[in-house]
Amino acid sequence: MTRKIAISDIHGCNKTFQKLLFETLNLQKNDQLYLLGDYIDRGPDSKGVLDTIQNLITNGYYVRCLLGNHEQLLLQAYNEPDSASLWLRNGGIQTLISFDVTSIASLPHEYISFISKMELYIDIPHYYLVHAGFNFANGTNFLGDTTAMLWIRNWYKDVNYPLLRGKRIIHGHTPQSKYVLEKQMEITHIPNFPVNIDAGCVYKGKFDDAGYLCALNLSDGSVYFEPNIDM
Repeated sequence: MTRKIAISDIHGCNKTFQKLLFETLNLQKNDQLYLLGDYIDRGPDSKGVLDTIQNLITNGYYVRCLLGNHEQLLLQAYNEPDSASLWLRNGGIQTLISFDVTSIASLPHEYISFISKMELYIDIPHYYLVHAGFNFANGTNFLGDTTAMLWIRNWYKDVNYPLLRGKRIIHGHTPQSKYVLEKQMEITHIPNFPVNIDAGCVYKGKFDDAGYLCALNLSDGSVYFEPNIDM
């Protein structure tokens, strides 16, 4: 049976990511892997995370990648060096260290090219997948606000459920505890109620019950929590 698996906010935690994929999930080539952004920054091995993703694709795994706000910050810093300080303050320094470079201009172009081709949202049967969420203030044009897809928070109260056509939104971006995520999953019987799968992997020790990389099997609703082994 083909599994559709969503993972978000890896943030440079490559050992945790690989353990989740290859041990806990035992990822197969007939699975469909959806990655919801924020592969880089803050954690120790952003390069390794990107390498793991690209190796999966090269070896014939089905992988679709969304752009996260941290990838957007990197692209902005790469294309507009005067704006680089914002990225560096938000974990970019750790990313440079993982590439063993000291300047953004020294980052290998093939990684920049890979990131620049990432999608902003994914529309599949029963689900919308997005990094941060959607802005419903503009009514039917909720798929047109690309900034919101990368950055929005606290948007659940504004969801226009009829516009979703029966689909549920799966997203990351806003770290929460494992406990809150588990409680959120308990109310997914509410039609279309969004699900945040960011379990604060890179924030191990920063707040209670954080430090897990979460995978959601969209095919049957099962949830997997991998404790952070990178930090």
